[in-house]
Amino acid sequence: MGETSNSANRINLKNAEFDQETYSGRVFHFCKLTDPRNALLTDSQLQNAKDVVTRHQNGEDLGLTNEQLWKAKYEHDSAFHPDTGEKMFLPGRMSFWVPGNMLITGAMLAYQSTPQQVIFWQLANQSVNAVVNFTNRSGDAAISTTELSRNFLGATTLASGTALGIKKFAPKSMARLSPFFAVCAANVLNTSLMRSNEIKNGIPVLDENGNELGKSSIAAQRAVGQVIVQRISCAIPAMVLPLLGMIFLEKRFPALAKSKGWILKK
Repeated sequence: MGETSNSANRINLKNAEFDQETYSGRVFHFCKLTDPRNALLTDSQLQNAKDVVTRHQNGEDLGLTNEQLWKAKYEHDSAFHPDTGEKMFLPGRMSFWVPGNMLITGAMLAYQSTPQQVIFWQLANQSVNAVVNFTNRSGDAAISTTELSRNFLGATTLASGTALGIKKFAPKSMARLSPFFAVCAANVLNTSLMRSNEIKNGIPVLDENGNELGKSSIAAQRAVGQVIVQRISCAIPAMVLPLLGMIFLEKRFPALAKSKGWILKK
């Protein structure tokens, strides 16, 4: 049995379990927050986690161990928006991002032989991106249907055009990375447009106690820029390294690569 949280050693579930001043602490925090197993939790399990967090924060002694409280905190945070408290749409939750994105990324890399395949999977990828950006927008910023349509169509058109253009005009080695370059271009546009209201109106700035001090458009610009860099960085291991590995295998074992169908057409 773990240590029970009481008035003497009461933990604050508004904070992270791990020290956010250290790199390892931030890694452990986000690993728990994005744990794909949280995407499998039922509505009743999520509601129970919310009840535990709410009652604990209200000062009730639930007789739970710190381990149980932290578990409830990360289950709650995986599904409920940190600003509005509303339950987030499942495909837009960070806990769903890894398995969902693995499927889309694999398809973009595997199916790029025809323009129809490129356009379809870029369309699918931008659909997922739009859902994630909308679901995780700051606060309760409203986004109209017109804005959603404009952002989605713009990002999809740019991604498809980038992928098709690179495949047609770039050298073969670069052409095979067309899904990656398409994702980079679309992420810049999609994220910027989808969160344009935050850049225009600002996002809440809080003190160490969670009290809102005001709104800042500069903070929003930095936040959106960091999201774009993070999205592109995260795409490198999933989209660039596998293709580089396949290219190496093709050159090192050409007969085996051909027999296994590893050689991708431009």
